[in-house]
Amino acid sequence: MAKVFKLPDLGEGIHEGEVLAVRVTVGQAVKEGDIILEVETDKAAVEIPSPYTGTVLEILVKPGDTVKVGQVMMSFGEPGEKPAAVTEPPKAGKKPAAVAGPSAAAAPSAGPRQGPVPASPATRRLARELGVDLALVPASGAAGLVTADDVRAFAARGKAAEAPAAAASPSVAGVAELPDFAKWGPVERVPFRSIRRATAKQMSLAWSQIPHVNSQEMVDVTRLEAFRQKHKKEVEALGGRLTFTVFALKAVATALKAHPRINASLDTASSEIVLKNYYHIGVAVNTEEGLVVPVVRDIDKKSIKALAVELHELVQRAHARKIRLEEFQGGTFTITNAGALGGWLFAPIINPPQVAILGLGQGRLQPVVVAGEKGPQVEPRLIMPAVLCIDHRVLDGGDAVSFLKLLKQIMEDPDQLLMSLV
Repeated sequence: MAKVFKLPDLGEGIHEGEVLAVRVTVGQAVKEGDIILEVETDKAAVEIPSPYTGTVLEILVKPGDTVKVGQVMMSFGEPGEKPAAVTEPPKAGKKPAAVAGPSAAAAPSAGPRQGPVPASPATRRLARELGVDLALVPASGAAGLVTADDVRAFAARGKAAEAPAAAASPSVAGVAELPDFAKWGPVERVPFRSIRRATAKQMSLAWSQIPHVNSQEMVDVTRLEAFRQKHKKEVEALGGRLTFTVFALKAVATALKAHPRINASLDTASSEIVLKNYYHIGVAVNTEEGLVVPVVRDIDKKSIKALAVELHELVQRAHARKIRLEEFQGGTFTITNAGALGGWLFAPIINPPQVAILGLGQGRLQPVVVAGEKGPQVEPRLIMPAVLCIDHRVLDGGDAVSFLKLLKQIMEDPDQLLMSLV
C-alpha cells in the first residue's frame, strides 16, 4: 500500500513553505533519512528527510510551489515497487475527457479540496499575488486542473462579494485598490513572500497590538572602542569579531537581571506576566532576503570572547540561510544594531511576545562637555545612541529610563564590563 508524505509541522508559527528543490525522482529508491526536499519557510531553508525506506511512486510538488503543513507532497511504495505510468495533462485547445468523481461545479459545495490542487507554477504564482486559496477555486481544466482564468474569475467574484459587506460593516478596514502603475512607465513585480512576508505579518501584529513607548540615551563608548581595538586581533585569531553588538549582549544580560520585568512576556489569556529566568537574546541580521533574528542563548553564562566567536558564526550562517528553525525561537529580548549600516538614531518595533527591544546606532565623534582640571571643557568623544522601545502594557517610562541608565553605566566602563574577557 502506498504511503503518503505530507509537509510536517516545521516549528512554532510556521504554516506553509515554498519548495526550493526536489531531490528525488519518480521510481527512485530511497532510505529513511535521505534528503528528499528542500523547503523555504518564513524563517529558514529546511532540508526534509524521507520518513520511509522504499520507492518514490509520485511527486506532487515542483520548485516554486507553496505548500501548507499537512499537504500531501509525495507517495512511497515498498522497496522495488514500480510506479504507475504518469498521465500527462492534455495539450491546450483539446477538450478534456470525462473525469470520474465529483464535477468542478460540485467541488466548491463540498468545501475546500483535500490534498494538493493540480495547477501550473504560473497559476500558483498568480493565486499568491491575488490572495486566492487554490483549494477553493472551481477547476475547468482536465482532471480537475485549476487554470489561470479560473483563479482570475474566482478573485473577481470574491471582490464583488466583499464590496457590499465592506460597505455594510464600517469596522472592516478596506484596502485601497492600486492604480495601473504601468500607465506611467515600466514596472516589475516580484513575489511578496518568504522572510519579507513573515516580517510584514509580525510587524503589523506588533504595531497594531502593542502600545510602543521609547526612551533614548547617548552612550560614550570612547573607552570601550579603545579596549575593542586593543583586543580585536586576539578575538579574530579565535575566529570571532569583537563588535559593539558583542559588548551590548553582555551589558544587556546584566541589565535584564536587574530589571526582570523587561525580560518577560504578557499572557493576556491568563492575565499574567511571565518572568523568564534565562537570557536568550535575539540579534537582528540584515540578509539579502530580509531581516532575520537568530537567538544567542545563555548570554550571562558566556565570556566576551565566546560571544564574539558564536555571534560571528551565527551571522555568517544567517546570510547563508543555514540556521536551524529552533535557533530563531525562545528569545527573551532583541538587539538591533544599525551602526554597521551607518544608521544613527531610530526606534525599532518590538518583536512579540517580547516586551522590549534595543536599537543601537553608529558610534560617531561628537563634541562633548566634560569636567577638566580647569573646569568644563569640550572634547571629541565617540557617542553611540541607544533607544529602548517598551510595551507600555507591561512596562512604564521609569523602567526604560532605569534600564538605559544601567546599560550606559556598564558600556561606558570597560573594566566593569570586560572582566569576563578570559
